[in-house]
Amino acid sequence: MAATLPAGLEPDPSAAGHANALFYDWQFSGSNEEFLDPARYQYREFFVLLDALFEGKPVSYCPYIFVDNDAALARGWTQGYPKRLGSVFQTRYYAATGKAGPALAAGSKFAGIVSAGGQRLAEGIVTLREPVKDLSALHQRPVVNLLHYPRLAAGMHDKPAIHELVENVPHDVKIEQAWIGDGALEPPVCKGEELSDLAPIRCGQGVRASMAYVVDDLKTLKRLTS
Repeated sequence: MAATLPAGLEPDPSAAGHANALFYDWQFSGSNEEFLDPARYQYREFFVLLDALFEGKPVSYCPYIFVDNDAALARGWTQGYPKRLGSVFQTRYYAATGKAGPALAAGSKFAGIVSAGGQRLAEGIVTLREPVKDLSALHQRPVVNLLHYPRLAAGMHDKPAIHELVENVPHDVKIEQAWIGDGALEPPVCKGEELSDLAPIRCGQGVRASMAYVVDDLKTLKRLTS
């Protein structure tokens, strides 16, 4: 984990290498009901958040992230997320449950998989145990990313246009139908990929939930260019 952190971030000794692996099935929108164009405004995503410290403050850092929508890819780059195109799928919940749709009930299983470059990079599964009674238990650290825009001009390759640590600032966060259970994650070793370097020594709790939030602000924490 320490090797993936950029300058300005440090491992959190109290976290002992803790990280979150997240599968999302998103629908997003601006202010003009863009959600009514689902072909453009739906996407799926997988990413990893590492526990770290910024000047002693507990934060999360995203070293790897995959999406299946080019608009989400570009938007993520403006936030410092190093997004790549991939193929992401996860078990969905529907109000009408059946053999192909697990219920929100103890013992139900929800899985997620991510592939890129013709290789399956990770698969995870959550086995539900009980509803989350205290939503504060799902509180996440602030996400700090490395916003980096390089220059291709000769003589400027080591002088990026932008190279700074930024903090995402979400608001109006809502969480519903949250269940906690047992989590498992397996990132197989793949040629040309580094995700498996973060293979878990031990898997902890898994969560299945629905979430909504607004993000329209980005705070610069530290400029890393001279």
